[in-house]
Amino acid sequence: MKNSSIKTAARYSCAVSVGALALSGALAMPASAQEATNDNGLDIIIVTAQKRAENIQDVPISISTMKGDALDNILSGGDDILGLSAKIPSLNIESSNGRVAPRFYIRGLGNTDFDLAASQPVSVIMDDVVMENVALKSFPLFDVAQVEVLRGPQGTLFGRNTTAGIVKFDSVRPSEEFEVDASASWARYNTMRFTGAMGGALIEDKLSMRISALYAHRDDWVDNGFTGAKNVLGGYDDLAGRLQLLFTPSANFSALLIAQARSLDGNSATLFRANIFNTGSNRLNGNFIRDTVFFDGGNNNAQSYNNAGLTLKMEYEAEAVTFTSITSLQTADGSSIGDIDGGFGAVFLPGGGGPGFIPFPSVTEGSIKEHNQFTQEFRMASNNSGPAKWQVGAYYFNMDLALGTNPFFVPETVLKQSNSSWAIFGQGSYDLSDQFVVTAGVRYTEDNKRLGAIATNFPISDVTINGKKVSWDLSGNYAATDNVNLYARAARGFRAPSIQGRDVAFFGQPSSARSEVIDSIETGFKSELAENTLRLNADIYYYRIKNMQLTAIGGAGNFNQLINAKKGIGYGFETDLEWLAADNFLVTAGFAYNKTEFKDPNLAVPICGSGLCTPLDPINGAGNALVNGNPFPQAPKMTGNFTARYSVDAGNNGEIYAFTDWSIQGKTNFFLYESAEFKSSGNLEGGLRLGYLRHDDSLDFALFVRNITNEKNVIGGIDFNNLTGFTKDPRVFGVSLTIHR
Repeated sequence: MKNSSIKTAARYSCAVSVGALALSGALAMPASAQEATNDNGLDIIIVTAQKRAENIQDVPISISTMKGDALDNILSGGDDILGLSAKIPSLNIESSNGRVAPRFYIRGLGNTDFDLAASQPVSVIMDDVVMENVALKSFPLFDVAQVEVLRGPQGTLFGRNTTAGIVKFDSVRPSEEFEVDASASWARYNTMRFTGAMGGALIEDKLSMRISALYAHRDDWVDNGFTGAKNVLGGYDDLAGRLQLLFTPSANFSALLIAQARSLDGNSATLFRANIFNTGSNRLNGNFIRDTVFFDGGNNNAQSYNNAGLTLKMEYEAEAVTFTSITSLQTADGSSIGDIDGGFGAVFLPGGGGPGFIPFPSVTEGSIKEHNQFTQEFRMASNNSGPAKWQVGAYYFNMDLALGTNPFFVPETVLKQSNSSWAIFGQGSYDLSDQFVVTAGVRYTEDNKRLGAIATNFPISDVTINGKKVSWDLSGNYAATDNVNLYARAARGFRAPSIQGRDVAFFGQPSSARSEVIDSIETGFKSELAENTLRLNADIYYYRIKNMQLTAIGGAGNFNQLINAKKGIGYGFETDLEWLAADNFLVTAGFAYNKTEFKDPNLAVPICGSGLCTPLDPINGAGNALVNGNPFPQAPKMTGNFTARYSVDAGNNGEIYAFTDWSIQGKTNFFLYESAEFKSSGNLEGGLRLGYLRHDDSLDFALFVRNITNEKNVIGGIDFNNLTGFTKDPRVFGVSLTIHR
């Protein structure tokens, strides 16, 4: 009975996964490896952060994980990938593009660029494939085995602009055993989420399959106060599916084929709200009405996107070496439109406008006309059990992209962008003793980008940029005792140069930014204490970025221009804790402190174009803000999370449980410059789940609430027109049912 209590206590752990993981390699693993469970205490967490299956406690990298069941709990109320924000220490996610184009930040380092071609320093890896374009990053999360967040540069083994870190998603893999999983939830605003998966052997010991699907829906729930129309915004229909076929013709060869697709349609673009701050304050005022906006354009925030992908992973295990090939093609297309002034009318039009001061109307549509991403990776890795382990490989990336932008009332601008890159890499580790392991890696990358015009309002010249760099890392792991590991790591990461063409639509010129290079050091410990009922991991870090790539957004011209800062620094610490206080009581907690700062006395950026904001920085002779010493945008100093699960026995078959999860994000500045208005004072979010769970996990029935305190969490703003902001969803409550056979 004790093991069942431990496993079910772990089921909804949000800060750190304590459940078993089906390994992400294509080779079928024995049940003993998949269910790496301690008989007494917390389960072992298996990660693939170094492209090998390893105990998280043995990996000299700052890592947090989340089990798929915990992720499903967060998403049950209608959240998308943004729901992960602050649920893991040092992780922030936001977006001004509705349910597409999320922007990720780790340890305060990210990119606020809202363009659909934006380069991000956080790589998103889904089933071993980098999702480079921001639209690919928003693929819905379902049938997920585990999430891994790797903090700090990961450029040696992954390499696609990973100066900040990686968010890695692994789907549940096909197995020989027949399985059926189904989950359904209903919540406020007729929010529905249905997921299902089925799999098993098609040909015994030769061919297995798994098919999974998601359907998410919400009714329109927001009124348009300008037109008087009721319930015309905020709804969506999101449909996605995945088919996996695992072919194992022999004991040492496997081929895993993954095909997936997604279709999003609805009125789900971001709800921009005009003048919801008063000059001199970041507190919401009376113009903010949660279920009402005042739009005179934007076609009710129409948004429609499609994604599709095909991946083939093949592995051959020879006597001493495993050969791996991963080939993938990903595509996306779609568009969204928004009334980005957040209001109606204008001061120069009859009747004026509102809410508050609207100098001119602004509606913008952005679209992906065409997108194709092709990636190919080859690896060779040692598979012996000796003191030396190594892997070497080569990587190729190619992306073609056509973007459309339709600002104001001028003809649409269409730009063509291409990006090709190749790299070679290697990593090796050596056991210097039974206690001390040293690991080193290196990667050489060349990257080329090109931007040209298909249709513009005036001629522009093609822009071509390229960069090449060496990334590396060096780490040591020391087993101080059987239960405590100490580690230290130094790494250099590289983000290729970037091109930005969005300003062409606003009668400007393309902009570019040089390559950025980050040097990072960290040290920490990983421990399992109190007879394996307490897991405590912590680290401290420092990084410095040269030629930091930034995006100057907004100002009077609504600019979106790439620039480089001479230098930026960040430092802080992170902790992860799991405590099995009793067989039926599990507590987890995470905390991070992240201090970031620009180091460039000449870095100046435009301030708000409306003149309504209150800049807190020195202003130079050109009217721009000097931002030296400011924190990075969207970089909260503090993030924290807490979960607790308590259960009581309900007879031989199941238990009644209560689970709560809370996250907090500290004060956050939205832009490069600081102002009194465009910052959050700190966001809090909590959830509660009360349910009945059978001991064999075959049935879970629960009532839940998300954003239980109905917080009005502001996550971003637009500064060029007025004091526009946007917020997260209100409180949502509902019921869910999960079945596993």
